[in-house]
Amino acid sequence: MQIREILTLKSDDIHSIAPTDTVASAVEKMVGLGVGSLVVLKGGEMVGLLTERDVVHGMVKQGFDLKNAEVGTIMEAEPVVANADDSVDYARDVMTKSHIGHLPILDGNKLYGIISFHDVARASLKAANFENSLLKRYIKHWPE
Repeated sequence: MQIREILTLKSDDIHSIAPTDTVASAVEKMVGLGVGSLVVLKGGEMVGLLTERDVVHGMVKQGFDLKNAEVGTIMEAEPVVANADDSVDYARDVMTKSHIGHLPILDGNKLYGIISFHDVARASLKAANFENSLLKRYIKHWPE
């Protein structure tokens, strides 16, 4: 299964924020949208990724009062990315090894979407269940 297939099941919305916006506005936006990350865009181009984890780490680095700090001071400026044609197994592997929960997806040089580890886990479980059902059909007299 390719990452592109996961994105077809998700909304086309890519939630973003500017690097000059405040962390307080970013947190409000994430909570309001029910998302764990925002793509940081400047002039329509991705310049970083802000996750809940970045906010927590920023609190430790810069002090606990981050509400007026700019997003650009705590965002991940060079996030790990994947290609829409990469496999879900690749996404799971890179996310696990990099200890990240959100992965921006590119289609060529264009931002195509973003997936979470939850999306990857759900797709992996679906594929495993499908394979399991095929194997059960193959084995004669397997109780369903």
